[in-house]
Amino acid sequence: MIKITFMGAGSTVFAKNVLGDTMLTPTLHDVEIALYDIDGERLEESYALITALNKNINENRATVKKYLGIPNRKAALEGARFVVNAIQVGGYEPCTVIDFEVPKQFGLRQTIGDTLGIGGIFRGLRTIAVLRDFAADMEEVCPDALFLNYTNPMAILSGYMQRYTKIKTVGLCHSVQGCSYWLLKSLGMDEYIEGRKELIAGINHMAWLLEIYDREGNDLYPEIKRRAKEKNQNEKHSDMVRFDYIDKLGYYCTESSEHNAEYNCFYIKPDRPDLIDKFNIPLDEYPRRCVNQIAGWKKQKEEIMANGKATHTRTGEYASYIMEAVVTGKPYKIGGNVLNNGCIENLPPEACVEVPCLVDNYGISPTRVGRLPLQLAAMNMTNINCQLLTIQAAVTGKMEHVYQAAMLDPHTGAQLYPDDIVKLCDALRKAHEDAGYPIF
Repeated sequence: MIKITFMGAGSTVFAKNVLGDTMLTPTLHDVEIALYDIDGERLEESYALITALNKNINENRATVKKYLGIPNRKAALEGARFVVNAIQVGGYEPCTVIDFEVPKQFGLRQTIGDTLGIGGIFRGLRTIAVLRDFAADMEEVCPDALFLNYTNPMAILSGYMQRYTKIKTVGLCHSVQGCSYWLLKSLGMDEYIEGRKELIAGINHMAWLLEIYDREGNDLYPEIKRRAKEKNQNEKHSDMVRFDYIDKLGYYCTESSEHNAEYNCFYIKPDRPDLIDKFNIPLDEYPRRCVNQIAGWKKQKEEIMANGKATHTRTGEYASYIMEAVVTGKPYKIGGNVLNNGCIENLPPEACVEVPCLVDNYGISPTRVGRLPLQLAAMNMTNINCQLLTIQAAVTGKMEHVYQAAMLDPHTGAQLYPDDIVKLCDALRKAHEDAGYPIF
């Protein structure tokens, strides 16, 4: 029996999507599902939901088990063929609050703070401290398992696992799948959605829509550029930063404008508050979402459970399709986060890049993209520098590398002087340690 272990199973909605998808996949009907979390209440909620789904859509063919807490982690992982990672170390409280509130004391504002910037750096460090133990357990009890990482910061965590553990790892993100679809929808170009052809490559959350053609092979970029510039000039909307990318850099990228507003030194400036309004940048967006989600969880939970009658329709999440391809050998194409090793020639070989990959019973096979346009590679490098230094900090345990990662982060470095960055990093480290979530 194939075993799937879901780490961070208290992420109930996401667990429903991934595991519901597996139950609707013929080759995965009779799997063993191991749900693992350190939060007993959320684990019970997910267990009740997945058990109900198994009954309602899978005729109870799967075996569903739950494992609570670190003492049971190895048992949850033992014999797994696939491990899905969806943990959030420290949750909204205390760690996300720390990631936002401490930098504010130094005059540093963020929008999301989960991928890059000072928030992404410290989220990455405290999560690697946990993933190190996951990897050690996996090397002992399921050394051949495929680790499907959905947790942010994607490039930092996946890059760490790929370079410093023996675990086969691919990072997966939703932003590649919806990139061109939502771009065409937002520009009123719906007629080109069906049958479109595209190429996306770069790094997570800043992978570039390099090519996009309609079904007849006509280049859609000239019209996209015209409409995007016109929309930014005439309308306040939620994607103004990425549309400005199209105008200034010539290409669109995968992740949202609220994310990309803090991945560079262009839009959030202490001496230009007008830019926040001009580009409609939602500062403190992630904490706001967390608060709303927590407040609405009880109602959402009741809707999902539907008095035990929960059902599911297979989603576009990559996980079940990857498992199916690995088990059956039937090829499937994904946008995966993998070690570069020449996939993108003008990015470092040790960088974690997001490129098209073929999945089959040989595993994950990345494709060679070649060279990115120079300005796009340069933009990626501003993020990669920070990512690599954060990984180095986690491996060495040296604060000097944390300082360097923060200084070379484009947003943090543009806002604060080096001495203040050092003080900020020290303050964040202490705050996380005091809260029980050390970074080393």
